[in-house]
Amino acid sequence: MVAMKIIEAVKKGAKLIVADPRKIPLTYYGQIYAPLIPGSNLAFINGLLNVIVSEGLVNEAFIEERTEGYPDFVNSVAEYTPEVVSKITGVSEEVIREIARSYAGAKNASIIYAMGITQHTSGTKNVAALTNLALMTGQIGRPSTGINPLRGQSNVQGACDMGALPDTFPGYQKLNNPGVLEKFKRFWGDGFAQEKGMTSGEMLHAAQDGRLKALYIIGENPMLTDPNLDHVKEAFEALDFLVVQDIFMTETSVHADIVLPAASFIEKDGTFTNTERRVQRLRKVLEPVGDSLADWEILSRIMHAFDASIQYDSPKAVMDEIRGLVPSYGGISYDRLENGRLQWPCPDLDHPGTPYLHKGKFTRGLGKFSVNNYEPTTQQATAEYPFILTTGRMGHHYHSGTMTRRSWALDREHPNGFVEIHPWDAEKLGITARSKVRVSSEHGSLTCGVHITKNIVAGVVFIPFHFSEIPVNALIGENVDPVVQIPEFKVCPVKIEVI
Repeated sequence: MVAMKIIEAVKKGAKLIVADPRKIPLTYYGQIYAPLIPGSNLAFINGLLNVIVSEGLVNEAFIEERTEGYPDFVNSVAEYTPEVVSKITGVSEEVIREIARSYAGAKNASIIYAMGITQHTSGTKNVAALTNLALMTGQIGRPSTGINPLRGQSNVQGACDMGALPDTFPGYQKLNNPGVLEKFKRFWGDGFAQEKGMTSGEMLHAAQDGRLKALYIIGENPMLTDPNLDHVKEAFEALDFLVVQDIFMTETSVHADIVLPAASFIEKDGTFTNTERRVQRLRKVLEPVGDSLADWEILSRIMHAFDASIQYDSPKAVMDEIRGLVPSYGGISYDRLENGRLQWPCPDLDHPGTPYLHKGKFTRGLGKFSVNNYEPTTQQATAEYPFILTTGRMGHHYHSGTMTRRSWALDREHPNGFVEIHPWDAEKLGITARSKVRVSSEHGSLTCGVHITKNIVAGVVFIPFHFSEIPVNALIGENVDPVVQIPEFKVCPVKIEVI
């Protein structure tokens, strides 16, 4: 859906730059393409920063008025010349310079990224480097600028806003703030969790070594989407109790002690918050099928079974509580959403919402430059594993395929998984369009068909992760970003053998 908006902008005269190891469909609408080697993102971004500094393309007024930490940052990118970065990334010096000049010289420029930036051991640094890029050029705090992360699923933003993170309360309010704790006590009483929790990866390790006894999974399918699937299975088997709440039976559900049937989006009321913080009403069209219930109702019944003092009789009651607890949602009510959609921050009922962030001032005051030095990933091609595997999605399928692979029209377009490989590599290995191949890493192997295509960089192969028949994440190790624990799905050394 976002891609369609980008295409519309290009048709109206916008310039599109795509940096990716694969020629994704958007590439064909772009003016510049940078075919990156997987894992080289940070070097690439620092190379752009180097060009902007060396050619005097920085926005000096913006840096002076609205930022801090610039001198240390400038020194840190001095070594990332186009000549150096080209050897690391595989992108030509000319293209690096052209991208830097285009971005810095634009009246308005937006950075749009997805998991290709974050699913690396350097994911946090990658995002911080993009922040430097926006700060250095003043491409933030105005319409059609900024750094825009594309969320992986339709309500990821809303889930994070509501506290589905291990270290914050709803509204990103800090656990160690006495005023915040007191406010939540007034709503919830004194018995709620107040300590930092675990990330999903940390939970699986804790289950495996006995520190975590029970797990309740809602709308996720780790047995297909997490790395090192053997480890995930072992963690589930080590649990005393596993509950899965979903709209279909999944690869994860079969390991559960209890499966709670949830209602689909068309069978419930509520709100979704999209990637641009836009809160939208969700309206029930059909009654839930069979014994399934809306998520809020399942959770309310469980709370009631625990004799919780808080009870909800409708999604509207939940929204009213959100308004009282989350300042950025303070002005977002069901009554207002009947007349349209609102973007947070929207602190009170008279506020019109906030179309874009950071106008005039950052939340922290001054925007802070950071130093992000590139270090090669440990996941490098070797003589035994000469290819780099990167994983991702396809336009016709969604996440683990729980929904889309049950749609005959979508499954008809791509019923099977595959590995994409460049013609040069296919020729060396004697692979043809009809070949079946075994793809192996040090963690596992799988068998699949092939797509021979020039849309991928030579030496790199791609497998989508939607297909349970070829569970590509069985090949992925457990290297994670040290700050936020996101696994390195985008870089994995593999070998390929014709069967």
